[in-house]
Amino acid sequence: MDTPARLLRLLVLFSSRASWSAAELTARLEIDARTIRRDVTRLRDLGYPIESTTGPYGGYALGPGGRLPPLLLDDDEAVAVSVALGEISRAADPTLGEAAVSALTKLVQVLPSALRQRVATLGEMTVGLGRPAPVLDGAGGNAATDMGTLMALASACREEQRMRFDYRTGDDVASRRHAEPHRLVSLKRRWYLVAFDLDRADWRTFRVDRITGPVLTGAPSEPRQAPDAAALVAMGVAVRVYDVQARIRLHIDPAGAVREISPTIGVLEPAEHDATSMVAVIGGDADWIARYLVGLPFRFEVIEPDEVRTEVRRLAHRMLRQHPAPTMVK
Repeated sequence: MDTPARLLRLLVLFSSRASWSAAELTARLEIDARTIRRDVTRLRDLGYPIESTTGPYGGYALGPGGRLPPLLLDDDEAVAVSVALGEISRAADPTLGEAAVSALTKLVQVLPSALRQRVATLGEMTVGLGRPAPVLDGAGGNAATDMGTLMALASACREEQRMRFDYRTGDDVASRRHAEPHRLVSLKRRWYLVAFDLDRADWRTFRVDRITGPVLTGAPSEPRQAPDAAALVAMGVAVRVYDVQARIRLHIDPAGAVREISPTIGVLEPAEHDATSMVAVIGGDADWIARYLVGLPFRFEVIEPDEVRTEVRRLAHRMLRQHPAPTMVK
């Protein structure tokens, strides 16, 4: 193994574990301890903060600080980082968004062509909803999303191919599904597939972490009028939790409504005017929706239903009674 390859291999080892003894490194790299010391010195000269300790439990570790070293990513990690940067570039504030675009451009430029195609496929077939940077490794208590499954679904969406896959619902009911994948949607820490379910003859959403064994059937998808993938997922997530839906006109422009209304609470409709927005707000009951609405920092009108309009009026009257206008003293 030549010196550059050995240094890269040494960096990979340092990145994979908190610390390594000299004996472990010599065994892994099949070199002597003297060469290890020389290689560590070379890495330090290049700006890598390699720390060393002596004694029976001594060894080497990649410490914090110093110049930012190149990241050593495997294929799945490179795809995950690329998708996260793409989401941030679309959803974040301008400064952070520009930095994300710059970082993504640099990353894509150095990817092998096959991996670059995977990144492009997943990015083109994914719709971001809510917070950016979807997590792929099961962090935060969520089930892990298999990258192979995710890429297979993205490819089926792009190629417009029918698929069969096993699916397990939240009630732990297993079934074999035959579907036409349309788009992937990332919502907070989960991925969803929007597809036309051929067995049920309707559009459905599927949690990707509950999908296993996806297989292309070789048959092309039929031309269909596809729904708004993000709206379908947002509505599906909300409907599973809440019972009451209200249609509200917001006196704020559509861009402002996107910033203020969480997609898990309200689904925005196509804009009627530049100065107002329509949204379907979903809650457990009319009182909850009314309380949510009065907390908004702009004017609104309840279009339907009457029970929500009544609760808003009741809440407004109660607030006025509790906070009467001050009495003028003559």
